[in-house]
Amino acid sequence: MRIKYTISIVFFVALVIIEKENNIISRVSDKLILKQTPQTLQPDDSSHTHLKPNGSITTLTKLEPAFTLMKRRLENYTEPQEPRAAGGKHILLLATTRTGSSFVGEFFNQQGDNMFYLFEPLWHVERMLTLETGGTNATAAARAYRDVLRQLFLCDFSPLEGFIDPPPVDHVTAALFRRESSSSLCEESVCSPFVKGVFERYHCRTRRCGPLNFTTASESCRQKEHRAIKSVRVRQLENLRPLAEDPRLDVRFIQLVRDPRAVLASRMVAFAAKYRNWKQWAMDGDVPIDDDEVRKLKGNCDNIRMSAEVGLRQPPWLRRRYMLVRYEDIARFPMSKASEMYRFTEIPFTPQVKAWILKNTQASKEAGGVYSTQKNSSEQVEKWRFSIPFKIAQVVQNVCGPTLKLFGYKFVDSKEMLMDRSISLIEEKVFSFM
Repeated sequence: MRIKYTISIVFFVALVIIEKENNIISRVSDKLILKQTPQTLQPDDSSHTHLKPNGSITTLTKLEPAFTLMKRRLENYTEPQEPRAAGGKHILLLATTRTGSSFVGEFFNQQGDNMFYLFEPLWHVERMLTLETGGTNATAAARAYRDVLRQLFLCDFSPLEGFIDPPPVDHVTAALFRRESSSSLCEESVCSPFVKGVFERYHCRTRRCGPLNFTTASESCRQKEHRAIKSVRVRQLENLRPLAEDPRLDVRFIQLVRDPRAVLASRMVAFAAKYRNWKQWAMDGDVPIDDDEVRKLKGNCDNIRMSAEVGLRQPPWLRRRYMLVRYEDIARFPMSKASEMYRFTEIPFTPQVKAWILKNTQASKEAGGVYSTQKNSSEQVEKWRFSIPFKIAQVVQNVCGPTLKLFGYKFVDSKEMLMDRSISLIEEKVFSFM
């Protein structure tokens, strides 16, 4: 009888312990990103605690893997630390591809020792969430983008690690996309010893570093007063509202836009394989208006316009947090527009940034390539007008008309007008951000 009571007590105590462990895990997991789409990796359910239909525990031996998993999760999870410096700003540069975002991102990448800058960290998230059709689950992607951005602004790289393939080992990876484009990740304090035989595709160019250690990167991030991230993957500004309302953050959203006709012309050159249909239509002269590619163009324009409309309305959650910038204005007046951007973010505009802008907006014709940030910026404004057929420009005007009007881009009604340099297609327009 005594043995029977003892066994009952042991089982009861085991149940209590398991319940407490599960409560802890539940609270912790709420703070982690849950990848809930079919295309993402899911935790191995085989190691979770299993109960029989009547609710009794199978055996204590079978529970051991569950306890091991719980212990591992608790040991590996660390609460993100609060930003170290008071008054630090969190800058998110939002754009789409071929709008000059890499160039504008350098305005913050070149800031110096008080800025931690990341270049396209959401590339990994998008890649893992991409479906076989080539698209993504918009709802799942929006949540993942938002949650990863929040933790990166808090200098916590652990959610991002879950999207990197192959997965980092002990928080070390050689696979971070475009690491070399972030001076913060190539500083001496973050530069780990070089490992012979380890190939890092996006290796630092300023010094010879080993694979990136995210723990070291997090420590460096927390030492910086401000953080900036550049991304072309967020579709709707409204989805980022929780970031603006997070009391731990002081986020400033800068939305960079460009004439959709110029964007398409640039993509047809930079992504020739993806835009081969457009190139064929440009030669044939006929564009099927019901084609998926045309619908995709319209969807992109609509997303950009709707985000800008939200920002320009300045709802309470975005008041003094949103700024709209046209690439054409930056290309024509780089120093004054950069000064405006720094005034908006309330960060000092350093001589280091000014020197970089002077050097990289007066480049020779031989400098750079399609991804280069070194260009004669004033020439880039009009260049597209001589590489896109009038028929293609008309299609863009038809499907992106409201977007063109909102941002102040003039329509063309003939091939002659399109190619006439004396006619500006940019209205002088001021977008208030204060």
